[in-house]
Amino acid sequence: MKSPFLYSNDNKRYHTLSYHLKQRFDRRVFKAVIDAGFTCPNLDGSRGFGGCTYCLSGSGDFTHGADRDVAEQVRMELDRVREKTPGADVIAYFQAHTNTYAPLSRLRELYESALSVDGVCGLSIATRADALEQETMDYLAELSQRTYLTVELGLQTVHDATAERINRCHTYSEFEEAFQALKSRGIRVCVHLINGLPGETPEMMLESARTVGELEADALKIHLLQIMKGTLMERQLAAGEMIPMTREGYLDVVCSQLEVLPPETVIERITGDGAHDKLIAPRWGVDKIAVLGGIDHSLVQKDTWQGKRYP
Repeated sequence: MKSPFLYSNDNKRYHTLSYHLKQRFDRRVFKAVIDAGFTCPNLDGSRGFGGCTYCLSGSGDFTHGADRDVAEQVRMELDRVREKTPGADVIAYFQAHTNTYAPLSRLRELYESALSVDGVCGLSIATRADALEQETMDYLAELSQRTYLTVELGLQTVHDATAERINRCHTYSEFEEAFQALKSRGIRVCVHLINGLPGETPEMMLESARTVGELEADALKIHLLQIMKGTLMERQLAAGEMIPMTREGYLDVVCSQLEVLPPETVIERITGDGAHDKLIAPRWGVDKIAVLGGIDHSLVQKDTWQGKRYP
């Protein structure tokens, strides 16, 4: 059965990153993950301590480690990518912790170092709403004029009560202010949401997606909440203070979220992808291929697709 969704060339019913990159570049492009040694405003005390209650390592599990300089990490990732896909290029992905949380001089050094590596065709910079100085955003705007740039802006939820519960240490209004400041400068923004946060109902998760859709974000990452060893959430789970999402519940929520998003919004991620040896729950999320296939199957069964109920 042919997909009714326009932004697809592989029968998907949502706007995948793969499709987007194929339209943007004339060659295969992948992300090269980097740990540049940043910390976070709710780790070092400027906004809070302890980090988000689900956070273990700032999403740095798949990097080569901050003990290597940025250019070396990028070259190692290029070698890995090109071993499987000769001729491919990479987007240098500053992933671990908050990657604009430093003086502009330091940011410039790191970003320019990544761009100097032959085979790098863009930058993706993961950060928070409370770590974007005006001069930093002005520099990012200049960067976006000469390379493919995405700022990945963590939100996780539009509900301030949930944000407080997970020790997010910034509000939705702060996020929206930063989002609009980036967009006013012509910067591509990818928003992050997490499904399954403690205390949230499916209706609340849907509201988060609907709000991001109304903002007309360029891209969205939908994560499955993963409870990892060594986090506060592990202790909360053991105490019966939270219940992980079921596979069926996750699939239903994701399908509903896709329906209320603009079809133009690129879905850069649609499930979790943490370190399997550290994952406590939900263990069904380890089989990423099955989750992705389950989403595809559910969309077909429901005869729905991204944007069907937008706006």
